[in-house]
Amino acid sequence: MSTPARQARQALGNRLRDIRKDARLTGRALAAEAGWHYSLVSKIENGVINISETHVRTWCRICAAVDQEPDLIATVRSVETMFVEWRRLLRTGTKKRQQESVRFEAETNHFRVFEPFLIPGLLQTADYALTILSRFIEFQGLPNDVEEGVQARMERQQILYRGDRRFHMVFCEAALTIGVASPGVLVGQLDRLLALSSLPRVHLGIIPTRAEHRFLPLHGFWILDDREVLLETISAEVKLTQPQEINLYRRAFDHMAASAVYGKEARILVTRAIADLADEAL
Repeated sequence: MSTPARQARQALGNRLRDIRKDARLTGRALAAEAGWHYSLVSKIENGVINISETHVRTWCRICAAVDQEPDLIATVRSVETMFVEWRRLLRTGTKKRQQESVRFEAETNHFRVFEPFLIPGLLQTADYALTILSRFIEFQGLPNDVEEGVQARMERQQILYRGDRRFHMVFCEAALTIGVASPGVLVGQLDRLLALSSLPRVHLGIIPTRAEHRFLPLHGFWILDDREVLLETISAEVKLTQPQEINLYRRAFDHMAASAVYGKEARILVTRAIADLADEAL
C-alpha cells in the first residue's frame, strides 16, 4: 500500500517531470548536465527516493525554472510530515494532541478558519466537544481519554483572550443545527457563540444555507498566519506549507467569507436556530 509520504513524493516527482519536459530535456540529458547517474532522475520522478533541496535547486537551474524553486523547496521540507495518520498521531490519546495545538497556536497571530458542518474547536463548549471527540475516538479505535482531551481543548481556548491575535472564523449555517449532538447540547453551544461574538478580536461569519456560494466548501481548514494550512481527512491530518497552496486556500477562504453574514445578521441566524432546537427538545 502506498503511504501518504510516498504519495507526496510521487506528486513532487510528477511536477519535476513536467518541468523537465517543459525544458525539452530527456532524463539522461538532465542527469548528464547535473553530474548524476542517469537512473537518479527516474527514481526522483517516480517518487522512489527522497529528494534533497540541492537536487531541487540543480533541477530548477538546469531547466530554467528558478521561479518555481521556493514552492518546490517547501514541498521537500514538508513531504515526510505533510500527512500524519490519526492512528499514529493519536496513538496515546487525544490529550497530547490538544496540548500540541497550544504550541502552534501560540505562534500564530492571525487565524482564518473554515468549517462546513462543525463549530470550530476554539469555540466549542465542553459538552459539544465531548460529543465530537467521543465519536471520533470510537470511529478511529483510539485510546479513550476523552475527558482529558476535552479539558485540554477547553484550556486551548484561553488564547481567545490573550494578546492581540485575530480570529476570523466562518462556518455554514448547517453547523448550527446538524445532528452531531443532542438539541440541548446544541443550544448550549449556540448560546456560547452569541457570547463569543462580542469579543473584539473574534470575527464570526455564518454562511446562510441559501446564500450564493462563490466557492464550494469541500472540507474544513485552518490557515495559520500565512505560513501553513491545516486540514483533516478521515485518515490523517494534513499540513501544507507551499506558498502556492497557502495562497490557494487563502483565496478559497476569502470566497467563503464573502458569502457569510456577520454581526447582527449572524446573531439572527443563531437565535433562530436556538428557537428551532428548543422546540425540538420539547
